[in-house]
Amino acid sequence: MSEADISKSSLAHCTLCPRECGVNRLAGEVGYCRASEKENIRVSLVSLHPWEEPCLVGADGRGAGTVFFSHCSLRCIFCQNSVISNDGHGIEISTDRLAEIFIEQQERGAATLDLVTPTHYAPQIIEAIHISKKRGLTLPIVWNTSGYEKKDIISEIANDVDIFLPDFKYLESEPSKIYSSAADYPKIAKAAIREMVRKKGKAIMDDVGQMKKGVIVRHLVLPGHRKESMKIIDWLHDEFGDDIIISLMSQYTPMHGAKEHREINRRLTTFEYESVVNHALDIGVSLCYTQERRAASEEYVPRFDGRGVLK
Repeated sequence: MSEADISKSSLAHCTLCPRECGVNRLAGEVGYCRASEKENIRVSLVSLHPWEEPCLVGADGRGAGTVFFSHCSLRCIFCQNSVISNDGHGIEISTDRLAEIFIEQQERGAATLDLVTPTHYAPQIIEAIHISKKRGLTLPIVWNTSGYEKKDIISEIANDVDIFLPDFKYLESEPSKIYSSAADYPKIAKAAIREMVRKKGKAIMDDVGQMKKGVIVRHLVLPGHRKESMKIIDWLHDEFGDDIIISLMSQYTPMHGAKEHREINRRLTTFEYESVVNHALDIGVSLCYTQERRAASEEYVPRFDGRGVLK
């Protein structure tokens, strides 16, 4: 085993995320992410989600089998999921129930098992993956993350995960600090994404375009930050070329605390988004998803009402 410890005992001195709070979650202590369920997990929604990248939802669009975990190690002021990431809404369940949920998603016909914001529950999730695989789970497993991940943790979980789906939010520390309370985000995310690509290699698809292994890097274009977005694309393309898929997102909607920051308290313009997409094309990016502008709406935010969590 590497330096990273993802056993349940590690929760007694939790250093799963870059914050490294060191709190004893087994005793109910709460760190930066606010997860305090001891050995249990808090889940807010289990669903078939049709709006993920096409290679994750199946050729017939049946949907990714999303499992939304409550809490988060970032504090993004524009978070569309703030009711679960910041407020912690959700239902507490056991590891064994989580394994059952994984099987239930497969039985519903999910194309992938999409674990959303999972890392602060990594010990329980990895155990649930092992249990569910013994019970017949065969779905590709997606680690859907903010990108604010420790390299050692990524290395440790890589054998149990098929697809890494990180965000790459910022290239500069100032917006990282202002908008997500993490000035070290660029450095941390770069190292994490490098490790993801090192572990998974070039993206592998099946005959109908379903992703089986690899890395998709998401980037949400923010209002007034198109030039930083272009630099992010430059870095990704220079580092990884066609080994990764880039997903450029236009769905920014001023929600949560964004309304307190005038510079991002608006929708993204068509010019801003299209200029970023055109830049990707100009530098030779060939594996890239783009979003329709109509995705920038609150109607695309899931209802975190606990569906699918309990039997």
